[in-house]
Amino acid sequence: MAEFQQVDGYVLTPAGFVRGRIEQREGRITAITGEPVTEAQVRHDKLALPIILPGFIDVHVHGGGGHDTMEGGDAARQISKLHVRHGTTAMLATTMTAPMDDIRNALAALGEICTTRDPQGARILGVHLEGPYINPGKLGAQPPFAKAAAMAEVRELNALAPIKLITIAPELPGNLELITELRAAGFQVQIGHTLGTYEDGVAALAHGAQGFTHLFNAMTGLHHREPGMVGAALAHGRYAEIIPDLLHVHPGAIRVALRSIPCTFCVTDSTAAAGQPDGEYKLGRHTVTKCLGGVRLPDGTLAGSTLTMDQALRNLVGMGLEIEDASRRVSTYAAEYMGVSDRGQLTVGAWADLVVLDRELQLQRVVVEGEEIDLVG
Repeated sequence: MAEFQQVDGYVLTPAGFVRGRIEQREGRITAITGEPVTEAQVRHDKLALPIILPGFIDVHVHGGGGHDTMEGGDAARQISKLHVRHGTTAMLATTMTAPMDDIRNALAALGEICTTRDPQGARILGVHLEGPYINPGKLGAQPPFAKAAAMAEVRELNALAPIKLITIAPELPGNLELITELRAAGFQVQIGHTLGTYEDGVAALAHGAQGFTHLFNAMTGLHHREPGMVGAALAHGRYAEIIPDLLHVHPGAIRVALRSIPCTFCVTDSTAAAGQPDGEYKLGRHTVTKCLGGVRLPDGTLAGSTLTMDQALRNLVGMGLEIEDASRRVSTYAAEYMGVSDRGQLTVGAWADLVVLDRELQLQRVVVEGEEIDLVG
């Protein structure tokens, strides 16, 4: 295992770019030295020094490399090894709506995996429970096992593996009160897979929900007389996930979100098909097909993605975002949202999680907690 010591280049700090050096010891950043530069200087410097950004953080990832979180066993570890080679240094393993025994099986495996990091994998910070507490009328690609939520059940699941984020449909009976209870217990809650109205969304935010699951997808849309859940997000949200594969959401709609929701951040919602050739893959109890750059159910419904976070960064910059802004949306905002203060930014004392990119924003190196990843393996 190669331990990263230092690297020179354009280092993105919370105060902007520095042309200089970043150093680490025992997994933590110990120094960042150099002269401040503008992004224009970074883009046009003929020295072609590498660009050094915070490692990417993905809070919504179902699979990759042919593996699905719901398989249990070693699947999540293998998923982390695929995504780390695309710059994701920390992630939440995301479950599917399923019979409770399937969810328990997946979390039982994740409990151990969340305590140690594979030397060639991303850090798995915990679990994103996407369902089963969602609206059965807005499943999207979720299997039909939605059910009523109960705090005792969430606590039981959390005892198996650390649940960090829960997607809930707030319009279902009892869910507003449950959001308050979940937040008091330390769980982050976001709104998704919902037929809720604008008013339901505003009420959920007032009860403590703080984000929206894959904004625009699997929720009531915006109409000028019925603003829907999308309207609630655009009018009142501070945080929201978005899938910038340019298939789930039109670039114009992405721009609307970026302009309206200050801390819109990117997720992949990736499936087992990520990093794999076209063909059939498992997504929970569903069989999905990868073809033409997307993943779909037999009826044509989009079923997650094949997106990786390095491509998400390039897509945002390709849309016209500054590198610094795009970096915040693939890293910093997700860390803030999850209350993680020592990842998602390059600053002294933070974990040495970073990506080194060339001028075309292609990955050259990935470092997780001070250890360099083999990008070929």
